[in-house]
Amino acid sequence: MATFKDNPYIYEVSGPQRETKRHPARGTEYGNVDARNGWPTVEGASSLYEMFYNSVAKYPDNPCLGHRPIKYGVPQEYQWMTYKETADKVDAVASGIMALGLKQHGRVGVYGINSPEWMMAMQACNRQSAYCVPLYDTLGSDAVRYIINHAEVTVVFADSLKMPALIQPLAETKGQVSAVVYWGECDTLAKVSIEESGLTKCYSWSELLEMGRKSPSPAIPPKPEDLCTIMYTSGTTGNPKGVMLTHANLLSVVAGQLGAINQVGGRYGQRFTQEDVMISYLPLAHIFDRALEEMFLANGARIGYWRGSIEGVIDDLQALRPTLFIGVPRVFDKVYDGVFARLKDATCLRRAIFHAAFWHKQRHINLGYRWTERPINLGYRWTEASPLADALVFDKVRAKLGGRVRLVCSGGAPLARHVEEFLKTAMCAPCCQGYGLTETCGSSFIALPEPMFNGTVGGPLPLLTFRLEAVPEMGYDPLADPPRGEIIIKGPVVFQGYYKDQEKTDEVLDKDGWFHTGDIGELTPIGSLKIIDRKKDLFKLSQGEYIAPERIEGALKKASAVQQVYIHGNSFESSLVAVVVPTEAELRSAVAGAPEDYEKLCASQAAQDVVQAQMHAVGKAAGLKSFELPKAVHLTTEVWSPENGLLTPTFKLKRAVVRRAFQAQIDTAYARLAKSAK
Repeated sequence: MATFKDNPYIYEVSGPQRETKRHPARGTEYGNVDARNGWPTVEGASSLYEMFYNSVAKYPDNPCLGHRPIKYGVPQEYQWMTYKETADKVDAVASGIMALGLKQHGRVGVYGINSPEWMMAMQACNRQSAYCVPLYDTLGSDAVRYIINHAEVTVVFADSLKMPALIQPLAETKGQVSAVVYWGECDTLAKVSIEESGLTKCYSWSELLEMGRKSPSPAIPPKPEDLCTIMYTSGTTGNPKGVMLTHANLLSVVAGQLGAINQVGGRYGQRFTQEDVMISYLPLAHIFDRALEEMFLANGARIGYWRGSIEGVIDDLQALRPTLFIGVPRVFDKVYDGVFARLKDATCLRRAIFHAAFWHKQRHINLGYRWTERPINLGYRWTEASPLADALVFDKVRAKLGGRVRLVCSGGAPLARHVEEFLKTAMCAPCCQGYGLTETCGSSFIALPEPMFNGTVGGPLPLLTFRLEAVPEMGYDPLADPPRGEIIIKGPVVFQGYYKDQEKTDEVLDKDGWFHTGDIGELTPIGSLKIIDRKKDLFKLSQGEYIAPERIEGALKKASAVQQVYIHGNSFESSLVAVVVPTEAELRSAVAGAPEDYEKLCASQAAQDVVQAQMHAVGKAAGLKSFELPKAVHLTTEVWSPENGLLTPTFKLKRAVVRRAFQAQIDTAYARLAKSAK
């Protein structure tokens, strides 16, 4: 059985201190043990406050935060504030919120799309030892009200566009929030509605800055063990849970990310420097983007914020020209689908050129790969594998991201293997994926962008230890070959618990400090971790077979006519049914004589048969058993999204919500199956 000791290559990512232990009763532990019993940190910093102001002192004239002003409806070039200018505004904002009555360890909500103001409000919280409480931009008013109440928020920063959405939650908090600070042009009616109770006062961003400059307050430096944020997980069921993260937690993950990216990128001449640029478009309300932005600030690099429009993000990318592009699988799925959708409309010659270029370049990247004592790649780097293929095809794809991307990284959920291979070939840059949760500061593992790591999340970040724990009811054994089990994590990035919820904390955080992720992992022969299943969504069919729906959904999504899929079953039924959001263009081309009305097409038996046949084909190819293939399909025309409440803000399926939304159709599908069986 392979262990990390057999893989010095992976250890160059994970850090120099290693130890591997076997725990027959619990599982097998893999990872890193620090002889100093400390944690990785950023030089000279014991808190995020110190980390930011150290960068201000070291890089005062470097561009720091950028945005695109809109004039007469037309976005302009990016405008930048230097680190010194940013710090001056942070000082004023911090002094302003103290003038509003905020106390040390007070709770400050932030509500809106990513912007320089969002980041400066957060840094102001760090300066005054306040807790930043993100209010999810994509959640409804009930969740916003719940978070404000539960976290005891007294001051809220908000994008002016979100002011109308605050009216009801603030009215229901009955004066708990004493002040709202907004940026942008405010809706006058919304402002009046918020203030009419007389319990909450609204201030513009410029008014707060002026207030802070007139009444400067000294910084209240936080301790490493102080909380810096209560970050609420979106959750697939019930109310959000408040994840408590300290300054030490965030410093550890920033240091780990810097070390990992420099070692991964350093292999390919892509080390992270102060010249690097990132685009901020993934929600700052989530730990994944926040940790990355803090990493950029620690290194004196620059962050450019998108304008907040999905339709305009490509234009923002081309204007900013980032060097590091971070995304989630849904973003990269759209890139993949967009390229191949355009390819279908291209001439036969263009399609042939694309596929030939793709095959040729991919072959040269993978050429001669083998594992010996050290990995040997006789192939070519991404920019060298086929200059002709790049000139004919892939430079155009790369240009969509601005043309300067040196490293592509995916996180938040498993990236489909075919999409990962597409990115590694088409983006002309190293591409890797990582794994983490809010409870582990978003980054726990990162893969190397080599072919042998395709489909895996690599090894752990420095000083992180993980263990695979047996799950007998699912047949996962960490002492088998290959080792499989629930991923549990220990280290300085692990959260402090759920705010005001000891019961849920005890469910996932044991007395020894191990966080139980609920994800099932497999250790590959080279010592890289692969996410293969989810423990919490396990259910049993009437014949006693256990079903892991997320694993099945991941396999079925490879069907070209399937855009989104939900698998349903229970212990009273012997088979599965599927609710599918089809890919319209694929469905129309696959169904002969398809009606013009899309809803009629989806309701037709012919369309259902096509989708089910495709899913059975890809399912069998993926090794699914017959009872894991859906026996009935319902097609729906509405794409699931956070806006309609069927996905979380991180684009995970809200299984209970989807089930309730389609319960009638599910019941009908089972009734049809029962009738046909008679």
